[in-house]
Amino acid sequence: MKAAKRFFKKAIKRNGRPELVNIDKSGSNKAALNSINKEDSDAPKVEPIVIRQCKYLNNIIEQDHRNIKRITRPMLGFKNFHSAQKTLAGIEIMKMIKKGQMFGGDGLSPAGQFYSLAA
Repeated sequence: MKAAKRFFKKAIKRNGRPELVNIDKSGSNKAALNSINKEDSDAPKVEPIVIRQCKYLNNIIEQDHRNIKRITRPMLGFKNFHSAQKTLAGIEIMKMIKKGQMFGGDGLSPAGQFYSLAA
């Protein structure tokens, strides 16, 4: 539970407090989130994090990252964190363009959206 709690604290610090968290049936994740909710219950105007446990709900996320796994598996690995971070960010942006999730890409073709990033 300590590792899960540390993970959630770090994620909240970097990304802000979520309204809802989807987790699988892991008991340590639920205990960690309950502990965080209990700690923050004394603070004014802090809504507790809603915990939604569903065994198969996170499969959508795994399926979404299947493309990244397919691309990075044949690689020999990354020499350092910086190169891994930049490569994965590029793969994610290309996937977002392909799915039409890019902000400011109204009316542009996927190639036009890609070129607008370089400009």
